[in-house]
Amino acid sequence: MNILFIMFDQLRFDYLSCAGHPHLKTPHIDRLAERGVRFTNAYVQSPICGAARMSCYTGRYVSSHGAQWNNSPLRVGEWTMGDHLRKAGMGCWLIGKTHMNADSEGMARLGLSPDSVIGARQAECGFDVWIRDDGLWAEGPDGFYDQKRSPYNEYLKSKGYAGHNPWHDFANAGLEGEEMASGWFMANAQKAANIAEEDSETPWLTTKTIEFIEQAEGPWCAHVSYIKPHWPYIVPAPYHDMYGPEHVLPAVKDPAERDDPHPVYGAFMGNAIGQAFSREEVRQAAIPAYMGLIKQCDDQMGRLFQYLEDTGRMDDTMIVITSDHGDYLGDHWLGEKDLFHEPSVKVPMIVYDPRPEADATRGTTCDALVENIDLLPTFVEAAGGEVADHILEGRALTPWLHGQSPEAWRDYAISEYDYSGTPMSVKLGIAPRDARLFMVTDTRWKFMHAEGGLPPMLFDLENDPQEFHDLGRSPDHCEVIDMMYARLGQWGRRMSQRITRSDAQIIAGRGASRGKGILLGVYDPEDVPAELTVKYRGKPPG
Repeated sequence: MNILFIMFDQLRFDYLSCAGHPHLKTPHIDRLAERGVRFTNAYVQSPICGAARMSCYTGRYVSSHGAQWNNSPLRVGEWTMGDHLRKAGMGCWLIGKTHMNADSEGMARLGLSPDSVIGARQAECGFDVWIRDDGLWAEGPDGFYDQKRSPYNEYLKSKGYAGHNPWHDFANAGLEGEEMASGWFMANAQKAANIAEEDSETPWLTTKTIEFIEQAEGPWCAHVSYIKPHWPYIVPAPYHDMYGPEHVLPAVKDPAERDDPHPVYGAFMGNAIGQAFSREEVRQAAIPAYMGLIKQCDDQMGRLFQYLEDTGRMDDTMIVITSDHGDYLGDHWLGEKDLFHEPSVKVPMIVYDPRPEADATRGTTCDALVENIDLLPTFVEAAGGEVADHILEGRALTPWLHGQSPEAWRDYAISEYDYSGTPMSVKLGIAPRDARLFMVTDTRWKFMHAEGGLPPMLFDLENDPQEFHDLGRSPDHCEVIDMMYARLGQWGRRMSQRITRSDAQIIAGRGASRGKGILLGVYDPEDVPAELTVKYRGKPPG
């Protein structure tokens, strides 16, 4: 069996028609959900691109792998998806975005050349690269944000798009008369991107995916990582005007949220992004473009899935669709992601398993609390490997896919966020080591702990599903808060760093020193089996 692991960037869990969006129709993703299982409570391990992806690619929590922010290097030696799957006999390839930054200092210290096979995999998050494009070719006074070569920019140049950065000038910009209208300005979001639709980012990556599958020799896992619907919020025709103000859902926000908010929450509401998305004209401009980007993504899924059907690969390929985080879009007076409200930290997760064992669950939903780190152990099992549970902190979803109820499934999900690199930590006067947030959520309560002596946050998801009323300072909820702190403490005490020896190895090694003749604590030869002291019972040599 092969694995097609599709990740969109910044796709909200509820912006699919199969998840109940009243206006946005996504029939191709819906069709995949009809053939698989849609998980309704899937949480990322950090509501920020880089940290969330590193958790997904390692199967480990953020505080375990340590890459806590965008462009924070993933340390050399960390086991990744490629390492686990190759051990199980499956190749692992990247097509698109990872947001991974290489630990160049660690590689130099160990003498790993980035142009060697091992070095290249260390530098590319463990993947073999078919094509990598992180899709943020912004240009500032100090040069490109991303210093790597952009294969997408090179493609656009080969198609006749002028300039040294056609990613910005065409794919992410429209026209105002004869002048360029940059997609960075959301006032331009309703303009059509100045590019032929088939040359835009999403169709280009779909083409690269098909090219990979055409030549692939299995078994393989292909991580197809789309750049959209991540901002800039601008999309080519015909998608730019498919949706209008009448399709923009009302913002999920309440004036009470601004009344004495938690200090971290208040700081994020007060940043430039929060201030922008609290304005209705910004939402009216950006959200129709966001929906157009998703519609284009869904159409490309139709193209990709049709190719798999035509070639018979749908019968031997597991397909997963998820996202690295969501997008507030003005909900809770916020934009982007970063905090732990549902639009930010919950993501879509659809798993299609072609094996007959999954026939009983096709077209169903699963409400269990799952985490994106559960995908990697699921892939290892699909590849026929043994899950290294002393390394992988997620749990395989296979039982849910095959209609079984696993024993002792998790009672709560965890997410973490390190905001030390943001202006908000400076505004709050929080030291970098204390600028950390932890979320603990179950199906009733969502709790957030903030380091640095700040109060917690608490939401009653049963009576306040929109998360308007913070109960973190409520004296009537001390028992719930204590329960959540106990859960956080339990999670914090997990065994996460003993990754070089499994429990099985430890058990097998118990008493091994006696078998090698090391008999510490023995007073009399008769106190141990004779075979352990046979060399000590005879006459001295010579």
